[in-house]
Amino acid sequence: MDVHAYLAVAMAQQMDLRPAPGNSRPIPSSFAAAAKPAAGADRARALALFITVVEQGSFSAAARALDVTPSTVARAVDRIEERLGVRLLLRSTRALSLTAEGQAYHQTAGRILAELDEAEQRIADTGLPRGRLRISAAVAHGRLKVVPLLGRFSELYPHILINILLTDAVLDVAGGEVDVAIRFGALPDSNLTVRRIGQNRRMIVAAPGYLERHGTPRTPEDLRHHNCLNFDFKRAEPAWPFRRDGQDFTLPVRGTIEANNGETLAQLAVAGVGIARIGTYIGDGEIERGRLRPILENFNPGDTDPVSAVFVGAGMPARVRAFVDFIAEHLR
Repeated sequence: MDVHAYLAVAMAQQMDLRPAPGNSRPIPSSFAAAAKPAAGADRARALALFITVVEQGSFSAAARALDVTPSTVARAVDRIEERLGVRLLLRSTRALSLTAEGQAYHQTAGRILAELDEAEQRIADTGLPRGRLRISAAVAHGRLKVVPLLGRFSELYPHILINILLTDAVLDVAGGEVDVAIRFGALPDSNLTVRRIGQNRRMIVAAPGYLERHGTPRTPEDLRHHNCLNFDFKRAEPAWPFRRDGQDFTLPVRGTIEANNGETLAQLAVAGVGIARIGTYIGDGEIERGRLRPILENFNPGDTDPVSAVFVGAGMPARVRAFVDFIAEHLR
């Protein structure tokens, strides 16, 4: 039973501890005991009962939901109105309707109880890590590096339900789309917490067959005559970076295919479609298997992308803390 239902039942039982006629379900004595503390608690219970009445649409329906008599619910609402000195509900033989004051009270009551639910959940989460954990990671990095670790994490924390989202789109952590996002590169300033958990070096690669057909680029400028495969999302570089004689520079590249993830670019490169600039976590395995070759390494600026876990630090649930600590230890 959530906070809303608990408080509503407690309020109703404070008015009348007798169950509704014909209702065989027992009313827990703990609710009656919980209904007796102070005025602040009474007001919280009043909020919950009033919301139940509005949601159910009538005193009789609310009474059935709360396992009490309709007269008990009506008296509880009367007491709320007497205390406030305003009419909250307009009664008719067919239905109840909210006055302007009732609408304001209902909206405020809902917000207060939602915050109370959230507070209790946060407190509960400080104990044993449990609940749903939503994680986002780039498609290739997630498949190759993150997903293989999830089995071990699940063994350590069996009460956490993992929801893994593999996408190169940037999901909204602050807005609640995910709990933890694993991201590459420099991140914009925000109120989110960022913890570095690794790094990724980039390199330019091509398939041996492609190089045999089109020749091997010897300088960055040679790429102007090649099919360069690139990313299509907003943070993709408009040009590839290089270093010559200690000086860094960029060179615009063009190609016939764009993709939203590095693994797809690597597959296209392996197929001989063109040249790609990908992370070593993708390319190293293909190079070892002889399906890709690194090129222009003498001009590689040695840039690395930091790999970071991004999450909301304030009131961080135990499940988020457990995962961030785990991934930081095992991903490096």
